[in-house]
Amino acid sequence: MITTTLSSTAFTTSASPLKVNRYKYNSKHNNSASFYSQIPFLYNPLSTTPSSISRKSCQVRATVLKENEEKVVVEESFPAKSSPGDGGKGSGSDNEPPESSSSGALERWAIKFEQSVNIFLTDSVIKILDTLYHDRNYPRFFVLETIARVPYFAFMSVLHMYESFGWWRRADYIKVHFAESWNEMHHLLIMEELGGNAWWIDRFLAQHIAVAYYFMTVLMYIISPRMAYHFSECVEGHAFETYDKFIKAQGEELKKSPAPEVAVKYYTGGDFYLFDEFQTARTPNSRRPKIENLYDVFLNIRDDEAEHCKTMRACQTSGNLRSPHSYPEDASEDDCQNVLHEADCEGIVDCIKKSVTSPPANQDI
Repeated sequence: MITTTLSSTAFTTSASPLKVNRYKYNSKHNNSASFYSQIPFLYNPLSTTPSSISRKSCQVRATVLKENEEKVVVEESFPAKSSPGDGGKGSGSDNEPPESSSSGALERWAIKFEQSVNIFLTDSVIKILDTLYHDRNYPRFFVLETIARVPYFAFMSVLHMYESFGWWRRADYIKVHFAESWNEMHHLLIMEELGGNAWWIDRFLAQHIAVAYYFMTVLMYIISPRMAYHFSECVEGHAFETYDKFIKAQGEELKKSPAPEVAVKYYTGGDFYLFDEFQTARTPNSRRPKIENLYDVFLNIRDDEAEHCKTMRACQTSGNLRSPHSYPEDASEDDCQNVLHEADCEGIVDCIKKSVTSPPANQDI
């Protein structure tokens, strides 16, 4: 049940349950105080309270950036600020037990620490790439896409390990992460067709960074899935920003160039199951790209990165991710709310604890 009351003057209940929330993106931010202020769709768990809001009621539709527009429309969820029965005071209360208060403070500290580490690591890699690929766009994109696939392989590896040990079974997560890796693979194929992998040194650098990144992500995901998902969101956010700047700077030239064949086949080929699967903030069949030239290709790659960011943001709330195809087309709002979630997984320590204390449960994949 939605715990947030929306003003009837701003939203009409007879309208579609999918609303549009628009954020203006400015690539020339001068305020470096907050990483989140530079990338509008980057999620900060400290700014909202997790809530069990249904997918159909709270998610809003995103639209792609059209020609010569300066706005990127991204999809957000309306956070719950109060719940029925709390008198509109929100989830916090002066009567909160001291144990809960101290636990919440520790949780906030942990989130802040994890995000600080992730932002430091991301900024360090960005500085290296800026130095090495200042005026070489396609090789930079090749390196980015080689790296971008890695976390999804790492997530699936750990999830398969948990399932093999009989601890957790998270079919939706494995499906979505595979679809994300499939999308990033086609980005990589596009960059290879554009000549981004022509130099041996670029291939060497990208592949060795990817290997190190894989083992780092596996370790991070085992310890704290939330931290691993946030780090991946930071990487995808940088990819979005990089492509957005490139499109704005080279848009006219890109419109004169033909689209690579692999891009045309992927974005207009006809089988869109995996294309819809990684866009968990959208309903299936809601986005069908057009590809007429190279400009359209980069426009869609950039929008793919935005969708990855939304999915990674959703993953940071444990048990919050579901496959877009897991909801029946005719399902009602109550039906979506009553669907049982798969077992939560908060890292290997939590897995061991719950595997010992909880009885085994049969779950269908």
